[in-house]
Amino acid sequence: MENKTERKWWKEAVVYQIYPRSFKDSNGDGIGDLKGLTSKLDYVKSLGIDIVWLNPIYGSPNADNGYDISDYDDIMKEFGTMADFDVMLAEMHKRGLKLVMDLVVNHCSDEHEWFKLARSSRTNPYRDYFHWWPAEKGKPPFRPGNFEVDGSGWRFDSLTNSYYLHYFSYKQPDLNWENPKLRQEIYAMMNRWFKKGVDGFRMDVIPFIAKDTSFPVITQKDLDEKYEGRWDVYQASGPGLHNYLQEMNKEVLSKYDIMTLAEGAGTTKATAMNFVDPDRKELDMAYHFDGVSLGYVPGYFKKMDPNWSLTAFKKIYSDWDSVFANKGWGTIYLGNHDQPRMLTRWGNDAPEYREAASKMLTTFLLSMRGTPYYYFGDELGMTNIKFDKIEDYRDIETIAEYGKVKNAGGDLKGFIDNQKNGGARDNGRTPFQWDAGMNGGFSTGIPWLKVNDNKNDINAEAEEKNPNSVLSYFKKMVKLRKDQKDVLVYGKYTLLDKDNPDVYAYTREDGNKKVLVLLSFRKTGGSFNVGKMQLGEEWINNLQPLKVNGNTVTLQPYQACIVQLK
Repeated sequence: MENKTERKWWKEAVVYQIYPRSFKDSNGDGIGDLKGLTSKLDYVKSLGIDIVWLNPIYGSPNADNGYDISDYDDIMKEFGTMADFDVMLAEMHKRGLKLVMDLVVNHCSDEHEWFKLARSSRTNPYRDYFHWWPAEKGKPPFRPGNFEVDGSGWRFDSLTNSYYLHYFSYKQPDLNWENPKLRQEIYAMMNRWFKKGVDGFRMDVIPFIAKDTSFPVITQKDLDEKYEGRWDVYQASGPGLHNYLQEMNKEVLSKYDIMTLAEGAGTTKATAMNFVDPDRKELDMAYHFDGVSLGYVPGYFKKMDPNWSLTAFKKIYSDWDSVFANKGWGTIYLGNHDQPRMLTRWGNDAPEYREAASKMLTTFLLSMRGTPYYYFGDELGMTNIKFDKIEDYRDIETIAEYGKVKNAGGDLKGFIDNQKNGGARDNGRTPFQWDAGMNGGFSTGIPWLKVNDNKNDINAEAEEKNPNSVLSYFKKMVKLRKDQKDVLVYGKYTLLDKDNPDVYAYTREDGNKKVLVLLSFRKTGGSFNVGKMQLGEEWINNLQPLKVNGNTVTLQPYQACIVQLK
């Protein structure tokens, strides 16, 4: 069994996720690009982070913002050229930054050469790179297609009178991992990128790659009995999945000093360790969806309950911490390109609370056990844009869900309102706010997605000059995590006062050093009883002072403090 404190660079790192389309545009076409990103690497380095995870930049027709890849060995035209990529990677490495790419191999684009050939005839050699169901056998058994108005994961293709499988958009046909030839193509491609010098892969919906190709009928009863009632758990349970990942590790991953992250779609606390147990030789880390799935109102698309339960939130993160207490390694995140802005969702974006709440959430992410994945713009306290009409959205998912409500004669205004504080993905994709100028300094052209009007108050230029800004606090907290890595990275995590509805309190300890972390998640503040603990030196505090009266600490709205215990 792995010693639980086995040290690795990727455990000690802070990962900064950049959505390239929205970071910095260098040529005025309104779309962020690699040259723009390269021009801002000094800013990225100044944050103190170690690893950049970049969303897909491969050749793609962009049906799902790059998660539909038509050429794994090329760069999307809008983002630049392979020469631009090589310069960017060299400039990152020069600054001591590592680059993790997004690997999308559950599916490719329907415009990939493989699929064009596969759909041309039933006897084409590439036919078996995909999953087909001949129409003469009738309709295929239901499988979900996430971005389709009709919800089906099968698409009829008249050219060969067959249906093909797509767990996401019909523009994203699923690859047939049961075919060893396909697997060898994928491994060869991964080797090419590692030889270029990339430092790892975040693997998109990797648990979905294995399929039961007899495509049995799956009933709700089957789902309830074996898969927690969830299609995603079924999709993540395909036969051969772990054989493929072990083969990938042996043929590719084990040859390089890199890191791998599984997007743990459909994985549960019971199955997560299978991906990251070092003895199994598969992947390094996985991230779960339990945390970000909390607080949605059942029966609606991403409608957030404003009175979500902090005790439930604490239980999720504590339970997941315990999964990796002795071996394997976890992750922690609140925002990414598939989520609304963390400040709007988990904090409070009202002007009077915004800064404190943003700093509080940063304290949480950077004081938990597990590698933190921090989403670009959150270090400024960027917020949901809260569009008023469907025409402002660009996201395939929101548009498809709006279509479902429309077809059902549902409440369209209610749907739009639910997306404002809830989960529309474009909330997290608006362009980075560099300054208070035109388009927030993102582009001289018309941005692909609107820039948030609050750029005048929330932007990097202003925050860099202000020692009390959200950005300055983020840098301080990153430095603290590094300076105190024995405690804040590797130390034991213990939840305290689990039923406290307003305050998340826990200790981190290593050997003879122990700290108390106090986080107020409410605009009413909260209180915590320290019992016999003796408070010593404060390591960080977003709202001075910490009010202590006898055994009771009274926290201000969204206060966060890490204090050493005597």
